Order: sequence, then structure tokens, then C-alpha cells
Amino acid sequence: MKLHAPLAVLLSAMATCAWAQATSSSAINVTAVAMFLAFVVVTLGITYWAAGRTKTTSDFYAAGGGITGFQNGLAIAGDYMSAASFLGIAGLVYTSGFDGLIYAIGFLVGWPIVLVLIAEPLRNLGKYTFADVASFRLQQKPIRILAASGSLVTVIFYLIAQMVGAGKLIELLFGLPYEFAVIIVGVLMTLYVTFGGMIATTWVQLIKAILLLSGASLMAFLVMMQFGFSFENLFAEAVKVHAKANAIMAPGTLVSDPISAISLGIALMFGTAGLPHILMRFFTVKDAVQARRSVFYATGFIGYFYILTFIIGFGAIILLLKNPAYFTDGVLIGGANMAAIHLSQALGGDILLGFISAVAFATILAVVSGLTLAGSSAISHDLYATLVLKGERDEKKEIRASRIATVCLGVIAVLLGIVFEKQNVAFMVGLAFCVAASANFPILLLSMYWRKLTTRGAVIGGGLGLFTAVILVVIGPTVWVDAFGFKQAIFPYKYPAIFSVSAAFIGIWFFSITDKSASAAKEQAAFDAQFVRSQTGIGAAEAAQH
Repeated sequence: MKLHAPLAVLLSAMATCAWAQATSSSAINVTAVAMFLAFVVVTLGITYWAAGRTKTTSDFYAAGGGITGFQNGLAIAGDYMSAASFLGIAGLVYTSGFDGLIYAIGFLVGWPIVLVLIAEPLRNLGKYTFADVASFRLQQKPIRILAASGSLVTVIFYLIAQMVGAGKLIELLFGLPYEFAVIIVGVLMTLYVTFGGMIATTWVQLIKAILLLSGASLMAFLVMMQFGFSFENLFAEAVKVHAKANAIMAPGTLVSDPISAISLGIALMFGTAGLPHILMRFFTVKDAVQARRSVFYATGFIGYFYILTFIIGFGAIILLLKNPAYFTDGVLIGGANMAAIHLSQALGGDILLGFISAVAFATILAVVSGLTLAGSSAISHDLYATLVLKGERDEKKEIRASRIATVCLGVIAVLLGIVFEKQNVAFMVGLAFCVAASANFPILLLSMYWRKLTTRGAVIGGGLGLFTAVILVVIGPTVWVDAFGFKQAIFPYKYPAIFSVSAAFIGIWFFSITDKSASAAKEQAAFDAQFVRSQTGIGAAEAAQH
């Protein structure tokens, strides 16, 4: 497929919008707009380059398996350090203080599970999606349908958070209406995935990770420099200026009851190991050794980054609350999600604002590209190839189906981004983690490590986890009250993971051990061969030769 026409049309439209806004409003940051457009040009150039190298399903889904462990670790970090991480956590620390760190810790603690239990067996057993692993010794059709359903729900919740963050950022940067800003992001992410596949997505994530780590390091350094590199001075000054005073240094402002705290912890810890766009990255390396190295490098980059967001959040408390220029009618311009963006201007003027804005936008585009690719792969590789092609692999048809799915996901992401405009992006990602922990993680883990797992148990238990998570999220406070506008939620807790994950594991266990069918006996007997391959890599898919 050719990229010339859509690329030219998009750049022309964006340049026209930028020029119109710059000439009609003196408040437009020309530096920020220039850096923003420069990033878009570079990434679209990468997409054009990648389009010429994306010829097979292996190229489209897994970059031919030719990414090194270090590159993949950096790309995973780029995929994982999302708008929720940069904008959302900084915004939560800005509004709630120390409690905002609960998300940063939660997002990080799932990585040891991925390192020890998931990375190597996943690479040895699968090829393109985690459904390859879940269905390795079980019946293909029902397992792939369930795995694809869990992936799509997770991707859609995650996409909402990124679209909200992107829309607010462009609205603030360009002065454009929020709806138009969300459409721009939808068009860009569709172009990246449709034409460049995993190759383009990987390199966009690599560039974004380097930019984000550099920008966040600079901001944290400038904040600490103002307080003599003393955390004690930083915290003391924050307590003085924040409306909650000493309460910002204590827990309980975000999660006030034990059930919510445990649910959030379960969602963030197990959800990491069930995110389809993260799991998909382990198929881009050549073997299990590189997969393990990927996790090692990614964990280091991500852990370092979350320390920086904590500093940035407290810096925003001090430097923004003291300056009324960043507020309209007592409310931070653009909402709490924009705290990090405003802080960049307070620290380094328009130049730093321009750089950090471009970095934040790069962050969002890299993540939505990975999410969209994971969602479209679930549709084409797990659903289309199984239900329509009946297991007969046709690479051209499968890639075409994936590109059509990408366009559809782009439209859905735009619409949902508009509906959930007022939500904090870290909260929305928490919901995505809840679904991933309930629907994807139990099936993936037990398929690799529990001999007695059967198709019946996986389908009923996994479906129960998915259904419970989605229903409880919808009737909970975040959607039922905040999004739909009802006065009181039917389900009182924001995060239902403690209920939905338990339902999934109990359902899988019960319906597996009570399955006495002949097919169940065959599936259990096939465990030994699967376990040998998962631990040794004998028979694993190899990297494509180019």
C-alpha cells in the first residue's frame, strides 16, 4: 500500500491548522507547535520506510522477530510509559500528593511476574499473539475467541485513556477544539499501524522512550535544583502551599477502604502480565533469552521513570499553585492531567514547554500505535483467521483484515475519547488493567503451568472473569456516575479486580477439574510436551530471515 497520498493530505491539514491558529491567537506556543509537527513528520517518515519492509504477517505482527533484547526493552518501556504514566500520575500526585505514587508502584510491581513466569515460555510457545500460547494444547476456536475478546476490551479501555490525554494536550497546545484534537490522534495512529505494522510501531516507541526519559530527567533535575536537591525541602514546601496540607504526605486520599486498595493492587500487578500490547512485544525478539533481557531492561527504564514522575508531581504542586496564570476560575487550565505540561513552562519557558509537549504527544502516539496493533491483530489473527478462514492461513487476506480492523479501532477510539473527555487518564488505565488481570492473565498463566486446565474450564472461567470485570466496571462509580451521569453507582467500588480475578481463577479451576470428557484427557496429556517446549525453546518459532 502507498503512503504518499494520506501522508501529504494529513501534513497539509495539520500545517494549515497550525498556521490558522498561530495567526489568530497570540497565546499559541510556536516552539511547541514546531516541535510537534517535526515529530509527526519524522514518525510518518519512519512509517513510510517501514511500509516497504512489511511484506509478511511476521513483519506486520512481530517485526520479523529481528529486534534485539535492549531495543525491545526500550520499546516495551516506550509502550508501557503511557499518558497515564506521564500525565496521569503527575496529575494524581499534583492533586493528592503521596497517594498518587500508588499507581506508579502498582504499574511497576507486575514486572517481576512477567520476568519470572511469562517472558520466556511466552516466546517459546507463541508466534504473534498471546492467544497462540493459550490455545497451544487446547481447542483453537473457543480459546482464540475468548482471548481476542479479552484483548479487545482491554485495548479499548486503554485507548480511551490515551485519547483523552492526547486530546487535552493538543487542545492546550494548538487551541483546537478537543474533538478535533482527538480526531488528529486517531488519524495518525491509524496511519502508523495500517502502513508500517510492528516495524514502524517499534521504532516510534524507541524514539518516544528516549525522548520521554530525557525530558522527564531534565524536568526532575530542574525541580530538585530549586530545592538544593533535598527531598525534605521539596516535601516541606509542597505541604505549605497545598490545600490538603499535611494530608498530601499520608495515604488514603485516593483509595480509602481495604477492598479498593486490594482490588487496585491486584489489577495493576496481574494486569501488567495480561496486557496484549505488552505481551505481543515478546514475539519481536529472536528467542527466549532476548525476551528475558527485554524485561530486565524495560523494568529498569520504567522504575527510573516512575521516580521522576513523583518528583514532577510535587514540583507541580509548588510551582503551579503559586502562580495564578495557570488557572482559570480556580481550576488548572486543561485539568490536572496537564500539570506536567504547565510545569515544563514554569521551569524552562516556551522552549521546554514545546519539547515536553512534543514528548507527551510522542508518548501517546507510541502507546496508541501498540494498542491498535494488538487490537487489530486479535481481530485478524485470532478471529478472522479462525472463524472466516477456518484456520487456513492466507497472509495477504490476514494483513488486509488487520488493516481494516485498524481503521475501525481508530474510529471507535475517537468516539470513546470524546465521551470520556473528563476522566483522569490514570483511572481509565486502571480499568484496562482490571480487565487484563481478570480475562487474560488467568488463562495465560494456567495454560502454561497447570496440567489440569481444559478448554471448558478456560472458556467458562475466563469468560466469567471478563464478564464480571466489564459489568462491574460499567455499573461502578467511574462509568455509571462519572461518565453516564447517574447519581449513585450500583456497584460501590471503582476497581472490581478482587471479585473478577477471583471469579476467573475459581471458575477455571472448578470447570476444569469437573471436566471428564475425552478431549479434556487429551489436553491434559499434552501438557508435558508443551512444558518441555516452554522451558527449552525446542520447536519455537524462529526469527524471519531478510
